Amino acid sequence: MMFLKAFVVGGLICVIGQLLIDLTKLTPAKILVLFVCAGVLLGGLGLYQPIIDFAGAGATVPLTGFGAALAKGVKEAIQRDGFIGIITGGFQACAAGVTVAMLSGLVVAMICKPKDK
Repeated sequence: MMFLKAFVVGGLICVIGQLLIDLTKLTPAKILVLFVCAGVLLGGLGLYQPIIDFAGAGATVPLTGFGAALAKGVKEAIQRDGFIGIITGGFQACAAGVTVAMLSGLVVAMICKPKDK
């Protein structure tokens, strides 16, 4: 049942993205930023955590989950470190994910031979 919940919630997030592409003049880059900002907003307000509890990876893997992780990291760092946590919290919370993404990109770039169109 957990896989079904993750599939449905992740799919709904993808459907929202596809509708934004099809029905608006927003570029994909703007939609990605919109999803991260929505995740930060929902995470900061505490509204995204119930979605994560319900759907697991279906809510944490999309970009909205990245935004929610940023917000959670900032909240925890503010409680622990005070004002400086506004700056450091997001970096600490998402450092591992960003590092894996960068290293994966490096490995793929070293293996593949890009060609100009």
